Amino acid sequence: MKKLNRRDFIKVAGTTAAVSALGFPVIGNAASKKVVIVGGGTGGATCAKYIRMADASVEVTLIEPNKNYYTCYMSNEVLSGRRDINSIKFGYDGLASHGVKVVHDTVTGIDAAGRKVMTKGGDTFSYDRCVVAPGISFRDNIAGYNDAAHDKMPHAWKAGDQTSLLRKQLEGMADGGTVLIAPPPNPFRCPPGPYERACQIASYLQAKKPKSKVLILDAKDKFSKFGLFKQAFSRHYPDHIEWVAAKDTGGGVKSVDVGAGTVKTGDGNTHKGDVTNIIPAQKAGKIAEIAGLTNDSGWCPVEHKTFESTIHKGIHVIGDAAIQKPLPKSGYAANSEAKVTAAAVVDLVNGREPGEPSWVNTCYSIVAPEDGISVAMVYNLVDGKVAKVKGSGGLTSKDSPAGDRAREVQYAYSWFNNITHDAFGG
Repeated sequence: MKKLNRRDFIKVAGTTAAVSALGFPVIGNAASKKVVIVGGGTGGATCAKYIRMADASVEVTLIEPNKNYYTCYMSNEVLSGRRDINSIKFGYDGLASHGVKVVHDTVTGIDAAGRKVMTKGGDTFSYDRCVVAPGISFRDNIAGYNDAAHDKMPHAWKAGDQTSLLRKQLEGMADGGTVLIAPPPNPFRCPPGPYERACQIASYLQAKKPKSKVLILDAKDKFSKFGLFKQAFSRHYPDHIEWVAAKDTGGGVKSVDVGAGTVKTGDGNTHKGDVTNIIPAQKAGKIAEIAGLTNDSGWCPVEHKTFESTIHKGIHVIGDAAIQKPLPKSGYAANSEAKVTAAAVVDLVNGREPGEPSWVNTCYSIVAPEDGISVAMVYNLVDGKVAKVKGSGGLTSKDSPAGDRAREVQYAYSWFNNITHDAFGG
């Protein structure tokens, strides 16, 4: 395993996320300390890797039921046919090469008082610090949309089989059909995602099934990058995308009839989709609730300096499950949170006070083959809370020239390659 000194670590970490040099530890040679990480998505994998790079004396065990992880970011290109499903598939050999013990099992409980993690396979793992990166689970906010309905009206909001299923349905739809997308209310994973998805699907329809259209029945009246997406809808897909605000439907989709292939909106109207993509309201992943890490909101409250749970000490929650606003629930934010938390965890298990953190996020959306848009921001800690750094970041201009938009697409691809290597690579 390649070992990094303090300066090298900060340099590497800084390529994809801001990490406070004040808080990062010197490589240690103390007696073994144990960290258990629950969840092997972008946040969990990044955190495991960076703890080991920071301090090789820390024993890191990552517990994840799946042998491969499919990224939600770039999964919309699978739906348009521009990307193969295997291009968003990543294994865990890279983490193992860093000395992370990877266990493929399902966590069934966390004993916060006893500092133990239990699995479905019957194993128990003790820890000094635990990091929980459980992703999301779905709320029952749409009547009739249960687990069985996922196979008929896929959400594809957990990438993998659902992504492939939705792609197969799009391929099988006759020309002249309607693809119905029902985005969720806030907060949810990847705020721009449903609208990039609409663009990607519309691009496919435009090329292969030009008589078809995308109908978006939103649960919101506004969404991330609103002006830029509305521009993309009218610029690229005036005949292929129709977006309807929540105020015009009584709050979006309220129920589904899987057998009939229809949905009913809050105003009582029924709409039929030849392909229907229901994205339900969301909350923290199931294990977070089982472990008692969630509050009444369904998400996990944390101390922003270290992302340690405010409910159970010794457990840190990162990624989509955490209440981290104004940081969004995005893959890049999870990667950034993971690095900062890795530094804090190594400090804490070595008896040191963590330094002042900072974070970064960029969300790219590819709205056409040569048209990319993005939003970026740097964050720091102000009065114990995550805050935007005034004057940092920015949003793609609606007036930006075509060449700049085309470069944003290439930046998005480069970002994807870098962040997946950063999280899962050796």
